[in-house]
Amino acid sequence: MCGIVAYIGPTEAYPIILKGLKRLEYRGYDSSGVALLNDGLKVYKKKGKVAELEESLIGVNLHAHAGIGHTRWATHGEPSDRNAHPHQSANGKLAMIHNGIIENYTQLKNELQKKGYVFKSDTDTEVLLNFIEDIQKNNQCGLEEAVRIALRRVVGAYVIVLLDEDNPDTIIAARKGSPLVIGVGKGEHFLASDASPIIEYTKEVVYVNDYELAILKSDELILKNLGNEKITPFIQKLDVELAAIEKGGYDHFMLKEIFEQPDTIFDCLRGRLDVNNATITMAGVQNNIGH
Repeated sequence: MCGIVAYIGPTEAYPIILKGLKRLEYRGYDSSGVALLNDGLKVYKKKGKVAELEESLIGVNLHAHAGIGHTRWATHGEPSDRNAHPHQSANGKLAMIHNGIIENYTQLKNELQKKGYVFKSDTDTEVLLNFIEDIQKNNQCGLEEAVRIALRRVVGAYVIVLLDEDNPDTIIAARKGSPLVIGVGKGEHFLASDASPIIEYTKEVVYVNDYELAILKSDELILKNLGNEKITPFIQKLDVELAAIEKGGYDHFMLKEIFEQPDTIFDCLRGRLDVNNATITMAGVQNNIGH
């Protein structure tokens, strides 16, 4: 399963995100990447382990107070630098990370290609991101409204987290079907797939529910539904230690992995198994037949 980490606040974002990605390595992944708002929007991503990404960024100016990070388990498109997250929109102003699968991405991609969009990856994530950009451009609206409109059209499961070069003090996230937790700190906020990257910094968390949109600033958290109605965040106190969270309550990782097998198989088949038509689509296998 893919891993998500994000930060906005007064502290340097990159070290927090990097440490969070390492905490999420137990989920399994084939590539990793970060996007930072550092004198513009900068995206760095690489196939392989988080340590390889870290090594590739030695000597790079990574100063930023807002950023997003991702470990990817390939679904649409082979493991590669170009298919790794984060993805940038066509205009270069938006960056997005995504867990889940967009089932109607082919239809959306065809519509965007007719409008002249060119895609740099094989992912459904880049399709959704450019769909959001297109809505923003055509409706002359802000990113929050564009995300809300886009998600009403999307079929599938997702957690998405976005950075906007034009609004460097804000992170926007949304959830349907994949876990997302917000850490509430003092003048800072954290985002992650689970609490393990967060608990070191704060034990106050908000679990985002399906069809909810989160607008995060360093000193403000706003939750809304897709109808643009505000929701009061329910802040919970974590009363467990980091080791217990990483092991999911099990005595050791082996036991955790055994009990996670049904969910893992389900996630592997998500977007590939069409029960109604009794078909299985395994694009990665089909593309390699004969090679």
